[in-house]
Amino acid sequence: MYLKNISLIGFMGSGKSTIGKILADNLNYLFIDTDKLIEYIYGISISDIFKISGESYFRSIENKIISKIYCNKNCVFACGGGSFNNEDNIKIIRQNSLVIYLSMTEEEAYNRLKDSKNRPLLFVEVDLKQRINDIMSERLDIYVNNCDLKIDIDGKSVIKVIDEIMSNLNLH
Repeated sequence: MYLKNISLIGFMGSGKSTIGKILADNLNYLFIDTDKLIEYIYGISISDIFKISGESYFRSIENKIISKIYCNKNCVFACGGGSFNNEDNIKIIRQNSLVIYLSMTEEEAYNRLKDSKNRPLLFVEVDLKQRINDIMSERLDIYVNNCDLKIDIDGKSVIKVIDEIMSNLNLH
C-alpha cells in the first residue's frame, strides 16, 4: 500500500522523534528529524543557533531545509515544534505529507520538559509552567487546524501511540 510521507507535529517533548523513528521502521520509511538535520548540516546545536543568531534566523534555516527535504517520498518527518508558525512551511508539509498532531496537555508537557536543558524557547526569566502554557496556547489552533489526524499522547506508552497511529491509518 502506498502511503505518502508522514509528518509528526506537536509541542516540544511530545515524542515526535522517538515515535517517528519507530513508526518509520514499521513502515520501512526513512526517518528525518528536521531539528537534527539542521544541527548536522550547520554543525551547531539549535540552542546555540538561537543564542548566536536568534529565533528568526533559525526559522529561516528551518524553512530552507523543509523546502528541500519534502521532495522526498516514503519518509516520516519529525517537525520542529515551531515549524508550523510559518505559512510556507505549513503549505509545503501539508502538500507533501499526511500530518499527525501528537497532542498533550500543558501538565504533561511540563512533566516532560521540567528538567530539559536544551530547549531554547524555555530559557526565559518566567515561570516554566507559564512559559509552556503561553507557547502551547499560541500554537494549539495552528496544530489542530493543520493536521489530518490528532493523537492524544497523555499517559500512553510509545508503543500504544504507534499502535493508535497504525490503526488510524489502517496499517495493522
